[in-house]
Amino acid sequence: MKIKLITAALACLLTFAAHALTLKDAKSSGYLGEQADGYLGLVKENSEAKALMLSVNKKRLARFKAIAKKNKTSVADVAALAGEKFINKTAKGNYIKTSSGKWKKK
Repeated sequence: MKIKLITAALACLLTFAAHALTLKDAKSSGYLGEQADGYLGLVKENSEAKALMLSVNKKRLARFKAIAKKNKTSVADVAALAGEKFINKTAKGNYIKTSSGKWKKK
């Protein structure tokens, strides 16, 4: 009986993991977009996309801090440069936030 419960629980976990939203999927589905400040923004409300956005932005901030410290510059300057690069590299059809604060497809 315990084996069946464990097997069922693992199957549920694997099913959830198989359906986990990737950054690429979230951007191509229009849930997330790139912003000039170097961070992802939430284009359409979706709890899974929001959790992914928060996770990625936390990692980006840590990376920006490390680069800023190494280069003796501000985190904001590093983030802005990264934002420009992320916007330039984002795929056509994905969302970017304009300087007026509106989302548009690239």
